[in-house]
Amino acid sequence: MVHWNAFTATASAQSKPAREAPKFEVDPSFPKIPNGWILGQVASAASDEKDHIWVLHRPRTVRPSLKRAPPVLEFDSAGNYIQGWGGDAQGYDWPKSEHGIYIDYKGFVWIGGQGDDDSILKFTKAGKFVMQIGKGGHKKTNKDTANFWRPADVFVYPKTNELFVADGYGNTRIIVFDADSGKFKRMWGAFGNIPEDVPARPRGEGGERVDPHHIAAKEIDPKDPGPKQFNTVHGVKVSNDGLVYVSDRGGKRVQVFTVEGKYVTQAYVDRWCEAPHCGNGHTVASTAFSADPAQRFLYVASRSPERIWIYDRKTLTPLDSFGRPGVAPGEFYVLHHMTSDSKGNLYSSEVEDGRRIQKFVFKGIFPLPAK
Repeated sequence: MVHWNAFTATASAQSKPAREAPKFEVDPSFPKIPNGWILGQVASAASDEKDHIWVLHRPRTVRPSLKRAPPVLEFDSAGNYIQGWGGDAQGYDWPKSEHGIYIDYKGFVWIGGQGDDDSILKFTKAGKFVMQIGKGGHKKTNKDTANFWRPADVFVYPKTNELFVADGYGNTRIIVFDADSGKFKRMWGAFGNIPEDVPARPRGEGGERVDPHHIAAKEIDPKDPGPKQFNTVHGVKVSNDGLVYVSDRGGKRVQVFTVEGKYVTQAYVDRWCEAPHCGNGHTVASTAFSADPAQRFLYVASRSPERIWIYDRKTLTPLDSFGRPGVAPGEFYVLHHMTSDSKGNLYSSEVEDGRRIQKFVFKGIFPLPAK
């Protein structure tokens, strides 16, 4: 029989792991935009093996009278401009509305768009065209394994050399290709279900589809796993241990799968958020991982609440968050995509009137206040 006393209480407290999470500090000097250029809506950002940050923005959202920056810009880790390129040219279909950018482990640059753009483009870092997957002008359906419907994001998993596409604004699926040949491999929807086509839905304020199965936050049963299909497949990342993290923005959830598409688990994020009092009601726009080999922490960009959540990646337990609505450094105005570098720093992009990339410098891991 164990008697409860001060010693056992202390021992119990010491045996329980302390809650801790990373802390960040915004760097308002990042990046340094040269030549009097103006950025439009900043759709996405990606980091490469040198911790250079690649920014994809939408020049068409800048007034013609102003000096538009090229769509793709490369900066070093201090925010100094390296190069820029991109835009319409012969041989490929440049997106009408730029959306996602990713730099793979071989150094190739992948770009997609969601303005009724139905292709993914592959370039060298110097901007030389390599490959296009998908083509516009076709019937838009989840059954088509050669084309997309407004794809939102991409990720190349080095261990299998496979391209994972969040397809996305029109379709409701993750679709996988060989990153060298562009050959179709497999696809899946929410919970690993077969992705289904749905009748045309009316568009919301931001162009997103209105979910006919939407349930008001106050009526949600906490035990309800939610819709059997994705709403807006807005982001995809693959962890070092081979788990696929899917950002279902309109569904307000992160779903986790094996690389083969087997469902593992999910977490809802800011499920209370409802339009019009909380932006457009969408939350999970993007994810990123901490820089340690085990990728202990998962970062989640919550669009309408305008904050970044820090989760324990293994348990999907929320630990902390930072950010709030606004235009000052460290605040967010229509938070969109997010990436991390090898030093643990975070980079966020903002669309609509936000129109910027922000750098959040990793300051270390600190204990959290006791509950």
